[in-house]
Amino acid sequence: MLVGALLLLASCGAQSHTEGSAASKEQVATGSAHELFNRSGTGFTVIFQDRSGAHWFAGADTGVFRYDGQQLELFTVTDGLCGTRILSIQEDAAGSLYFDTPDGVCRYDGSTFTTLPIDPDSSAWQRAPGDLWFRMGWDHHGPFRYDGTTLHALKFPHTAQADTFRALYPNVSYDPYGIYSTYTDSGGRLWFGTSSLGICLFDGTIIRWLYKDHLTNTPGGGSFGIRAMIEDRDGHFWFCNTRERFTIPPQPADGDRVQYTTGAGVEAKGDANVPYFFSIAEDKDGDLWMACGEDGVYRKHGDALVHYPITSNDERVRTFSVYVDHAGTLWVGTLGSGVYRYTGSDFERFVPAG
Repeated sequence: MLVGALLLLASCGAQSHTEGSAASKEQVATGSAHELFNRSGTGFTVIFQDRSGAHWFAGADTGVFRYDGQQLELFTVTDGLCGTRILSIQEDAAGSLYFDTPDGVCRYDGSTFTTLPIDPDSSAWQRAPGDLWFRMGWDHHGPFRYDGTTLHALKFPHTAQADTFRALYPNVSYDPYGIYSTYTDSGGRLWFGTSSLGICLFDGTIIRWLYKDHLTNTPGGGSFGIRAMIEDRDGHFWFCNTRERFTIPPQPADGDRVQYTTGAGVEAKGDANVPYFFSIAEDKDGDLWMACGEDGVYRKHGDALVHYPITSNDERVRTFSVYVDHAGTLWVGTLGSGVYRYTGSDFERFVPAG
């Protein structure tokens, strides 16, 4: 049942708000940076490398770690971070970093964290070079656009799918328009994956919707939501799973639906279900890597899916994020089992030096 979305994920086919049930801004874990990074139960839902080459690891209520290859630092609310649960990290043209949290968005200029002011006016749907887009959790009715000065709180236009959803599930407590993921394609168009209404596309002028049952409703029951999206190097789009690949042609001048065609996707041999992914990244060879919860990691290599189960102490590790850094190294963030790095044949637990 869709309300099962509120439960902690048990597999790739179950939805959850794992990355951010409301966390108290006052919760600050105690211990050294290395102790907290390496302790059992520490989860990492976001991995990012900045232009200086430093890696940032963030996620489940601990704050954000910065590792430059020699020194590991931990930043929390006591340092000015506006929340300890990080949803995404972005970098602007000047090299400042932005941390998206349910408690706000804060900018880090290399020495100081500053929480961005919010303009509640929801009429400013526009797109300009250099804009950054945030979601600040999953219970808002639209995204937040940062124009270099102010965060603008925007609202999605109505879609008929919302009426269908509310008729089927009148008692759910969360907003079906809530955003789970954002993505900018090669043409600069913005894609927003929602909890229950499919995908919203904004091309700078028109807002359109794309909804298909299999993108949200999993074969095992429940609703996965649009957790991740990617456009591969061939121009095909992949949404949540590998059952179909999408081609998005130039859109007409009007209309509120995304026009698309689909082609056959890729299934794992011997698996009853196509893997649903929480995160997806493309490596330098064009292979797609997917974090699939307790199902570990899948790799789309040509027309095949290669499965990499990850275990720790004979238990399956729940993967949540994948990231390819500037050197082409593949990183995997987990829910409660630290960070893993791909060795070229398998995944090993990453332990920072120092």
